[in-house]
Amino acid sequence: MNIYDFDETIYDSDSTKDFYFYCLKRYPKMILTVPCMIWSFFLYILGIKTKTEFKEKMYSFLRYVKDIDKTIDSFWNENEHKVKKWYTDRHLDDDIIISASPEFLLEPVCRRLGINRLIASRVDKYTGKYTGENCWGEEKVKRLFQKLPDAVCNEFYSDSLSDTPLARLAEKAMIIRGTELIEWESYTPSKIKMFFTREFLAFLVVGVINTLSNIVFSTVYSLFITNTTAAFFPGYITSNLVSYILNSKLTFKEKLGFVKFIKFFISYIPNFIIQTVIVYLYDRFIQGPSVIAYALAAVIGVPITFVFMKIFTFKKND
Repeated sequence: MNIYDFDETIYDSDSTKDFYFYCLKRYPKMILTVPCMIWSFFLYILGIKTKTEFKEKMYSFLRYVKDIDKTIDSFWNENEHKVKKWYTDRHLDDDIIISASPEFLLEPVCRRLGINRLIASRVDKYTGKYTGENCWGEEKVKRLFQKLPDAVCNEFYSDSLSDTPLARLAEKAMIIRGTELIEWESYTPSKIKMFFTREFLAFLVVGVINTLSNIVFSTVYSLFITNTTAAFFPGYITSNLVSYILNSKLTFKEKLGFVKFIKFFISYIPNFIIQTVIVYLYDRFIQGPSVIAYALAAVIGVPITFVFMKIFTFKKND
């Protein structure tokens, strides 16, 4: 048997995203769920809520969808054409779709495609409540063997390395990029992808806190130290102490430790040099309010700092 992921694999988009915006056009009251969804996403980024808990809040928009079955059917009337031709050309009767998208959304299109076996997230189509965990990562393997204890996978196809647990079960595994099929072991993800992860988003949240504390501490020190650049040094060190604690607990989920603390400060050296130069040039040539210099320096150094921190301070999480 062959196993396939669905979104961005055999379907040329994300079906949940497409369905959300399809419903939003028809049921604008869904917008009322957005503040709660954003807050839940913020808590998920910080690791306070699980992906399943966040998605439950996202799917709460279903309460505003009238005649859900009719809406799903009309949605697929408009979007079934996004199923990729390379899949329909190789479709077999014993194919299995395993997806994190909800069962209620994928069941109709699987029937249309002649796919008889679907494993997906169990979500109540009226309330958005989950039964069990989000069908993602290791959970996909667990769900596969619950349904088919003797399953043997000949070929596996997915767009995401999060499906590596399933790929390991297959005799042949392929990564999908658009219509291109790449052997799993030979695929090298772009380094830029590290900036599209929960980890980096958490780092940005901590970075905002660090930026504000850097501005505040540097500004406070500038009340006692007349030179803007000189006042920046103790402000930078104080705010980085706060940043180390928050990044350890919220971003990289590591225990606090003296060695990591030292490595953390070393990883900030490139950031420190860049920020110091920006503050110096601002003070030398613009001579505006010092708070603006501190803000510019903090914002520009964020992505550089994340890279150094990920590959040096918290390397074992890669």
